Amino acid sequence: MFRISRIVCVAMNFLLAATTTDAAEIKMLASPAVKAALEDLVPLFEKSSGHKVTIEYGTAAALRDAIEKGAAFDVAVLNNNVIETLLKQNKLTTRTDLARSGTGVAVRKGTLKPDIATVESFKATLLAANSIAFVEQGATGVYLKGLFERLGIADALKPKIRPIPGTTSAAHVVAEGGAELGITQVSEILPYPGAELAGLLPPDIRLYTGFAAALGPAAAQPEATRNLIAFMTTLAAATVWRDRGLEPTTTQN
Repeated sequence: MFRISRIVCVAMNFLLAATTTDAAEIKMLASPAVKAALEDLVPLFEKSSGHKVTIEYGTAAALRDAIEKGAAFDVAVLNNNVIETLLKQNKLTTRTDLARSGTGVAVRKGTLKPDIATVESFKATLLAANSIAFVEQGATGVYLKGLFERLGIADALKPKIRPIPGTTSAAHVVAEGGAELGITQVSEILPYPGAELAGLLPPDIRLYTGFAAALGPAAAQPEATRNLIAFMTTLAAATVWRDRGLEPTTTQN
């Protein structure tokens, strides 16, 4: 409670120092990997600023496609690769780094955590599992499919893979008993009480995904949106990022 109260206090001080604008409605497009953090940060921003933020979540591929086709939005919070691609196409402007998340393995709460400390033990765990869930169209899924090929286990794992929609967390599927293992961002595992983090991928194949915010080139509320982005890089916001399984990459007082 003290931590949240302190964050609210810092948020209010930060926003009072920002340029005052009329109440605005900000539209955000965001990756599910940052959903838990945004669910904490956005209400604090709204309470302090008087602005309203609506968020549409989707896979990197789906949101990139929507932006390329001219979707109306003020700010996008996506993985760094997609942000860079869209910046080069002039579909986004003014990138601000926010945080990064490691990829981990989720198991159902109360079950034995598998050995994934080394590449060989990780391979053995996957081969022994009855089922494995991950989002194939997401950035993690693309990496995993290439990784399984490199490890020589892609064919053996095909019958075990449980592909899931981009708006569903692999940890949720595991918590509900839909798969034995789930592989996804740590930030998408921690919010589910029915799932537990078995650990990050082994050091030799570990994957970190960075996330950044960028303005839409035709943002309807540019000033309010810049205030929102600035708030997400404060030291107070950094506490929320960490609590939700992400490492903040940019902070300001």
